[in-house]
Amino acid sequence: MSEVVMASDRSKEIDIARLTPNLGAQIGNLDLSQELTENEFSIVHQAFLENEVLVFRDQDIDARDQIAFGKLFGELSIHPFSPNLVDMPELIVLDNHKDNPPRLTDQWHSDETFREAPPMATILRSTITPKLGGDTMFASMSAAYEGLSDEIQRLISGLEGIFDFKPFRTLFTNDPESKRRLRKIEDEHPVRTHPVVRVHPESGRKSIFVNPQFTTGIKGMKDEESRTLLTLLFDQAKVPEYQFRHHWEQNTMIMWDNRSVLHYAIHDYYPQRRRMERVTIAGDKPFGLNAPYNGPYIGRPEIILSGQDAPPQDEGGPVRNFKR
Repeated sequence: MSEVVMASDRSKEIDIARLTPNLGAQIGNLDLSQELTENEFSIVHQAFLENEVLVFRDQDIDARDQIAFGKLFGELSIHPFSPNLVDMPELIVLDNHKDNPPRLTDQWHSDETFREAPPMATILRSTITPKLGGDTMFASMSAAYEGLSDEIQRLISGLEGIFDFKPFRTLFTNDPESKRRLRKIEDEHPVRTHPVVRVHPESGRKSIFVNPQFTTGIKGMKDEESRTLLTLLFDQAKVPEYQFRHHWEQNTMIMWDNRSVLHYAIHDYYPQRRRMERVTIAGDKPFGLNAPYNGPYIGRPEIILSGQDAPPQDEGGPVRNFKR
């Protein structure tokens, strides 16, 4: 189903076509090589909150356009160890081919949840696509939460997951410099806890906030109890009704909500070449059902949990510069 939204400042119709009932929308009739107006951004932002994954096809843009678009949503974060460009440290280059096989991304995960404040969103753009394969799958963990029974929802309310960047330790070799970098990253990113049920700071929706890549246990539970419960929650991402599968084409860019969406990069294209450029938008510390939220509230005050005070609507959130 397609919806046409009028951007009144340019008398231009932006097309929003939903891709599945639970997540995903394709944005049409919008040129991201040009500066967005405030009204155009508002339409895109609302579509992002409602659909969690946005697809922009046929975009003849470069890395600077991608970065400029990302900055409209907030400050961009720099990954602690993924390959980036010296002159554009916010940009991660993912270039996989026969001499550089893809690693670690072929499992359900949410980006950088080992951080105290994981990114709010990821923006990925294709520059070289394989002839076959290389799709990316997405799962709405807010739809997955809503699909749980009331009993399981009550069980996981207030629980905290344990997060660690442990899987990425295999990327570091045994040479002294690599060991030094690993120790530095371990010091900067110790084991964290985040709520198992996260409340979205803009929409107020609840989602399952654990993933197989970075969640290693449940605080206060025995190992076997953690494994049983986490397996049940991880399996929610495998339910087809909660998924959207994207086939990459040249000049396509996707933005997804890292606060409520898991994704899975399929490695079936190897040894073909697949090159992507990625930016991530800095986020805030996750909060759950039973914890007061002390940060800037950037959504509608009427959906704040009972007992939490909302600041005025004009406070909080990024200061957006629409001029490049």
